[in-house]
Amino acid sequence: MPPIHLDLHHTEDSRDLIHQAVAAISSGKIVAVPTETVYGLAVSGLIPEAVDRLLQIKQRPRGNPLPFAVQSFDAALDYVPDMSLLAQRLARRCWPGPVTLVLDANHRDSVINRLHPGVREATIPQGTVGLRVPANEKTLQIMQLCAGPILLTSANLSGQIEATKATEVEQIFGNLIDVIVNDGPCRIGQPSTVVRVEGNQSSILREGVVDQATLDSMSHFLGLVVCTGNTCRSPMGEALLKKQLAAKIGCQPNELEKHRINILSAGISALPGAPAAPQANEVMREFGCIIEDHQSQPVTDRLAHYADIILCMTDRHRQAIVTQWPSLVNRCFTIRSDGCDISDPIGAPIAVYRQCATQIDQEMAAWVSRLDLSEFRESK
Repeated sequence: MPPIHLDLHHTEDSRDLIHQAVAAISSGKIVAVPTETVYGLAVSGLIPEAVDRLLQIKQRPRGNPLPFAVQSFDAALDYVPDMSLLAQRLARRCWPGPVTLVLDANHRDSVINRLHPGVREATIPQGTVGLRVPANEKTLQIMQLCAGPILLTSANLSGQIEATKATEVEQIFGNLIDVIVNDGPCRIGQPSTVVRVEGNQSSILREGVVDQATLDSMSHFLGLVVCTGNTCRSPMGEALLKKQLAAKIGCQPNELEKHRINILSAGISALPGAPAAPQANEVMREFGCIIEDHQSQPVTDRLAHYADIILCMTDRHRQAIVTQWPSLVNRCFTIRSDGCDISDPIGAPIAVYRQCATQIDQEMAAWVSRLDLSEFRESK
């Protein structure tokens, strides 16, 4: 019989259709779902018969692994608990979105180890696992309501053109699938980029929406230094951190980007475009740093989530960030190791700025000594 169509654009309450899709997946059905790239075929990873059927209708060769769809970066850690720093960086910055990460899947605590042997054979035959968080709200809602892992592969015969519309899915598979969730044409209409990450090295296995240049920029380490207005303490902290990182790696501060390291500063109450305070400029020249071109900026959602580490001048700054973005709690710290504040020198004499800069410099030295920079020393 032909597949059931669940049209999200012609319903008064999409929640009912979403629950129907969840019920279908949970009962072992093959369900076509939309993503931002192409339509995908979803099955439950808890039902090996559904996985076998999916392989058959796709005409997918054994040994060509099926990827998992996950709800978030945190959920991906259940599959790869020992995810490398580079893989974590790419996952945070590319998801939800059109990037599939292929990672080593040999950790004893991985949820994959609890799946049926047939499912493991279909998903990790080469000891690696493909993971992706699709950027489609309705499909994410379906995933969140499903119990257990979801396998999600493009809606096409193996090696053929992918479907980007619900009608194309039915033309390809007809009554071989059970349900089609129709959310209109896919927003991007091109396959995801498949990226293999081994330790701190990455390579593109399949060209897709995200090109190599974008992937390279997503791979950079980002340190963010935060104060209130981003005109005194944090610009000095940014400059001093750059200087110390460059010394540790063995390059000049202006060469850090070539080594895939970016250091920025921002303020929790900053207005964009303000210069650094004149006293901060003067003191930084004494430290061998130039910040005359600095322009203030606020802490944004993008900056906060992209940052590998956020160093705050006060605990109030840290609390403000963690309150707004609770997921950053393990990446956001006060600069002082004792958790105390570095006082704002604004409006004070130059000697106070000098004292503040000296204190920041000492604390930055401690942070740099703790950072693992081995992956960046090897960059060219």
